[in-house]
Amino acid sequence: MHKLLIIKETQVTSFFWHNRCYKSGFMGLFIAQARHAFHRGTWLPVVSLGVYLSLSLPAHAQSPPLLSLAEAKAAAFEHNWDLLAAKSGIDFARAQLIVSKEFPNPTASFSTAYIGASKNATVLGNGLWERNYDTIFAVNQLIEIAGKRHDRQMAGRAGVLGAKARFYDAKRTLDQGVTKAFIAALLAGENVRILNESARLLLHEAEIAQARLKAGDISESDEKQIEINAEQFELQAKSAEAAAVQARIAVEVLMGVSQPKGNWVGAGSLEQLLEAPPAHLQEPAPGAARPDVLAAEADLRGAKANLQLQRAIRIPDPTLLIEYQHQPPGGGPPVDTLGVGVSFPLPLWNLNGGNIKAAQASVDQLALAAGKARTQMAADIANAETEYSEAHARWLSYRDQTAPKSTKVRESVAFAYEKGGASLVNLLDAERTDNDIRLAAAQALADTAGAAADVTAARTSMTELDLTSKP
Repeated sequence: MHKLLIIKETQVTSFFWHNRCYKSGFMGLFIAQARHAFHRGTWLPVVSLGVYLSLSLPAHAQSPPLLSLAEAKAAAFEHNWDLLAAKSGIDFARAQLIVSKEFPNPTASFSTAYIGASKNATVLGNGLWERNYDTIFAVNQLIEIAGKRHDRQMAGRAGVLGAKARFYDAKRTLDQGVTKAFIAALLAGENVRILNESARLLLHEAEIAQARLKAGDISESDEKQIEINAEQFELQAKSAEAAAVQARIAVEVLMGVSQPKGNWVGAGSLEQLLEAPPAHLQEPAPGAARPDVLAAEADLRGAKANLQLQRAIRIPDPTLLIEYQHQPPGGGPPVDTLGVGVSFPLPLWNLNGGNIKAAQASVDQLALAAGKARTQMAADIANAETEYSEAHARWLSYRDQTAPKSTKVRESVAFAYEKGGASLVNLLDAERTDNDIRLAAAQALADTAGAAADVTAARTSMTELDLTSKP
């Protein structure tokens, strides 16, 4: 005989929830029975709980995994292709900075003259070093002057800051994109729930209509119209399910999933995303700006450093020469000599004018780009705040006024129709209106959550010190 287990409703719910069996139809029925017994003030004896589970649940039954917004963001920050590409840009910029710090390598040369001349032997002998060959060893070293190395390194440092700023801007926009895609997935799931609920309500009315049809209170066409409308809601729910899968796949693409299928369930609800609505716009810290603005300003500084470099290139760089010449004696003492020299190009025909003009044009373009980025940041903040205020007010209106009224009207008309006090047209119109209102309320809630994400993304700011200190 199996041991009897005495379990309260809360214990049953907790057990199955943590084992992710709560979503099963059989388990939902089981817990519903447990609740019914508990609310009657009784206890629920469960005989051989393990055997019950094995008989109630098929072997292949498995609930889709839950995915929270925080988990989706963490995966996206680690695997998103665009973000990884932006991160590799930092490594490239650092490599360019290393190049700007490197000195040019010296040039070594070796030459021997008078090979094959008659009587090569000297009083020292006929070895290779004793013959009267004229052998020269020389080392040349280019020396950069006029601050060229400094300008090149300034451009390199600006490139690193710009690459870091673009990485954090990519992370900012990715955070915004994942949030809005996750909101779209939750909205699609909510639309499925609303449409299924509307279909269920009409199916209930269809059952009542069948009873009234048997009693002769309504015609068969009235009863069929209710069924047709219920079937329409069911078809719309199936279409919404397909849209929900597509929305979940869009989240997986941002997460960097190689084979997205959309087989997961969003954890939480749209309301939970609005627990901390964005605060009013505050003055940013001195020197703080959005990452894209910092990137534009870093690019501008790099272009100015490059302009200074191109101007400095007009001053020729000298090349120092140190040489040693070995020539054995031709009947006299050895003639080994040490020489030094310097050479530099003469700036007669090429004064680097074209490169200077190109660098100046780049500075002008990037100055306009930096100004545009600052204006775009202010516009994004203003637009996002306006959108949030409108969406939030619209959602509150639906939640506190329109939706309760619509639900009350639908319930009143449904009750009146069941009692024969309302027409079929009134019933269907009330059902459609309530369905549309609930869908619109969900859309307003999603718009509010999306606008909150836009406000957060538009206000994200950091300083150059943050860029310098962060890896």
